[in-house]
Amino acid sequence: MSAPTLTTPIAPTPVAGRRRAPLAKRLAPYGYLAPVAALMLVLMILPIAVVIRYSVFDNVIISPTSVLVGLKNYVTIFADPLFRTAARNTAVFTGVSVLAHLLLGLGFAMLLNSTLLGRRTKTVFRTIFVMPWLLTVAIIAILWRLLLDPNGVVNYSLQSVGLIDGPVAWLSELNLALPAVTLINIWAGYPFFMVSLLAGLQGISSDLYEAAAVDGASWWRRFVHVTLPSLRPIIISMALLDVIWTSQQFPLIWMTTGGGPLDRTEMLSTYTYKLAFSEYQFAQASASAVIMLVVALVLAVFYVRQQRARD
Repeated sequence: MSAPTLTTPIAPTPVAGRRRAPLAKRLAPYGYLAPVAALMLVLMILPIAVVIRYSVFDNVIISPTSVLVGLKNYVTIFADPLFRTAARNTAVFTGVSVLAHLLLGLGFAMLLNSTLLGRRTKTVFRTIFVMPWLLTVAIIAILWRLLLDPNGVVNYSLQSVGLIDGPVAWLSELNLALPAVTLINIWAGYPFFMVSLLAGLQGISSDLYEAAAVDGASWWRRFVHVTLPSLRPIIISMALLDVIWTSQQFPLIWMTTGGGPLDRTEMLSTYTYKLAFSEYQFAQASASAVIMLVVALVLAVFYVRQQRARD
């Protein structure tokens, strides 16, 4: 019997170093990003930088020589009573609108998600509820100006049922103008919440509701302990977005009341616009715009942090 032969292991050959990719291949991703970066630079970053520069100068645009004044324009803006009025109106307008958007959107979403309605009925209601979202701001403004006209449908309907004695100028009355434009904004904006929350409701597992029902939870407790926690990330994200958008609302206010009567519907957006293009105070208007930009950036930071936490 022959002795077994021992085989010596073969040493692995060293792997050759990985070659670096050619320069053109490494620069290719930046080439794809270059058009977008150029557009952002020209259309967003440069205008913002120019506005920030204007806010610390005086005699800008209308004069060939501008004077560096530092924070003087910001001091002037904060000392202006009209700015404080616009800020207060913006806070009321934004707070009421966002809260109403949330409540109406959640209510209609739960209605459309209910098993009590048939498929055809849900389709009809979904079409009706989403209709305001399909209209442009100009159409919404014209439509509601006609409806709220002293001789419009709203006054006629309220007089018919005896709720008012005579025609009411809803957009011209001092105490009614701000609630009127807030109502218009609520009507125009709730479908965004409704569609998003409806998608969130349809993503909640029915097993959670069945388990809660087995434990004896009532409808309200199921809503509080199952529905709301499941929708919380969507609600927070949408609320932050809505605050940003609503606080900067300009077309609707400008085309319905123009900030009047007597500044009762003056917003930060209309205040800034009038400073620039009615009073030609471009430096102060730039300072007001920078203030609005800072507020929007703070809200955007909260929104991004919320999205990261959600992911």
